[in-house]
Amino acid sequence: MKLPPPLHAALSALRSAGGRPRLVGGCVRDWLLGLEPKDFDVEVYGLDYEALGRALAPFGPTDLVGRSFGVLKVRLEGVECDFNLPRRESKTGAGHRGFAVAPDLALTEAEAAARRDFTINAIAYDPFENRIIDPHGGTRDLKTKILRHTGPAFVEDPLRVLRAFQLAARFELTLAPETAALGHTIRDCYAELPVERVWGEWEKWATKAAKPSLGLAILKQTGWLKHFPEIATLDGVPQEPEWHPEGDVLTHTGHCLDALAGLASWRNGPPPTRRVLSFAVLTHDFGKVPTTKQSERRGKLRWVSPEHEAAGGPLAESFLRGIGAPLELIEHVRPLVVNHLLHHDQQPAFRDTTVRRLARKIVPATLDELLAVMQADHLGRPPLISQETVLRLDQLRLAARRLALEHAAPKPLVLGRHLIALGLQPSPQFKPVLDAAFESQLDGAFADEAGGIEWMRNYLRAHPPVSSSRQTSSL
Repeated sequence: MKLPPPLHAALSALRSAGGRPRLVGGCVRDWLLGLEPKDFDVEVYGLDYEALGRALAPFGPTDLVGRSFGVLKVRLEGVECDFNLPRRESKTGAGHRGFAVAPDLALTEAEAAARRDFTINAIAYDPFENRIIDPHGGTRDLKTKILRHTGPAFVEDPLRVLRAFQLAARFELTLAPETAALGHTIRDCYAELPVERVWGEWEKWATKAAKPSLGLAILKQTGWLKHFPEIATLDGVPQEPEWHPEGDVLTHTGHCLDALAGLASWRNGPPPTRRVLSFAVLTHDFGKVPTTKQSERRGKLRWVSPEHEAAGGPLAESFLRGIGAPLELIEHVRPLVVNHLLHHDQQPAFRDTTVRRLARKIVPATLDELLAVMQADHLGRPPLISQETVLRLDQLRLAARRLALEHAAPKPLVLGRHLIALGLQPSPQFKPVLDAAFESQLDGAFADEAGGIEWMRNYLRAHPPVSSSRQTSSL
């Protein structure tokens, strides 16, 4: 494993002090998967806490918050590293926090590894002997893409089911049947979890998943889908086979999410963008549950979901609130859900005024984000591809680029300061006048500040303010 030089120096210091340092956890897993580790956890055998602190003292300030747990944090030239002694955990109460954790220097490496959640996270690496230490078969499970619990203590921490949910989605893993069975036995322990921990796992799923549908499959497999009723009720909701050959709404949602993860706008986007897009696609068809029915279309009885996009807005909001999502995310996702079918109501050639108004309508979301949701929705119907839909999306994308509206909505060009410059006293009448100016701007009446001021002069001549105390020659 290629290690940052400061970390390698710290590991050498620990060995010189009589310790046996091992890289453990996610950094080893990621390295074995060919990924570059970003955080490093080191487990040190053969030293007590004081000796650990003395050996690391020359490398910078140490965070002693974890003393009672045998953990010491050191920042080595910008790299955050956790150094810990082998620890024993004892269940003392309900929930994720109901554990007593204490260093135990007598633990073997296999015993220390057994406290970890999954075998793929219980692999250790000796950096001096270049040796893998794998007492629980994690390397085998990585090769076969199986997510398996390390031991029976798995059931003591219900958060581990949600960790399985996001890890499977991130690394394209399948849950071992025996692990799924254990997860099912603790499905009623969900209420013990703090909402901030629930949100933490959902956020990792939303920003890091390579195949998000695998996470949803684990929630269903373990019986945990019931804790997210807006998703659970999608299961079995029928769709018209001619339009949705893939199956029910939950199946469609999984395909949409996996398609999204393959789009450049998601892959190349920063975590906040990925988060918005993932939750928008996850929730985009929540409204099909209350609206799906059979109705005659084109001379045949078909499954339809009229106005499901509007019905989905409140359901998306209730789901996101339930998992502890921040308010700004909810406000960002909702307009994407409510407007994700708008392209079906348009002719292939989008008018400029339509594009301007749409960009304004979905704020704080952007047209680039809406297009990603629309495209993922379209690709979530394998093997069906509609050339008509492809054309409409391309036309909207081209129009947004031509108007420079992909990443931001149009902003008013005429402001209150312009009215003052034209001789009006500030008053409540400013708002309707400025609103009228902005509506005309969206309609294409003017495209720059000079044009806006000229439009305003003409507007005020035709609609003089009733209570204006002074009119100047500038009008």
